[in-house]
Amino acid sequence: MTRLTLVFVTVLLTSAAFAQAPAATPAPVPPAPAAAVAPADAHLPTPPADFTYSSGGRRDPFMSLAKIGADPGAPPAPGDRPKGAAGITVDELSVKGIVFTSGSFVAIVSGADGKGQTYSVRAGSKLYDGTVRAIDARSVVILQQVSDPLSLQKQREVRKLLRTQEEGK
Repeated sequence: MTRLTLVFVTVLLTSAAFAQAPAATPAPVPPAPAAAVAPADAHLPTPPADFTYSSGGRRDPFMSLAKIGADPGAPPAPGDRPKGAAGITVDELSVKGIVFTSGSFVAIVSGADGKGQTYSVRAGSKLYDGTVRAIDARSVVILQQVSDPLSLQKQREVRKLLRTQEEGK
């Protein structure tokens, strides 16, 4: 006999020797009474009353990254926004004109509501997700609040031009 045949026969005889008959199905075990089940958090220690978490500029690991029922990238519902320029998001804002009056610039802006409403904003005016930082003769600089929980950057500077490159041609 060859060595391979010898190994095959040995494995075949060993498996036949250890073969088992099918096991009988066990009788169902009645469920334990509800009072005997301990809550899942019973074994966890409770934090002290004066406990605070300092993130130190990092993302809070205890904050859920999943927002149930809301898309984090979706704009807020129109009914949830205040009226006027304070209800316009930075992404929706378009600059219609810039005027120099009383020693400062004032920007005429509109939103994406489709109503044709225009609003005047000055440096320091609040928008829905930002604040107008500065206005010059050609652009409006906005400090936008970043709502991405994974971003280390909590604010970003956005420059909205009076005329885009395509309009200038």
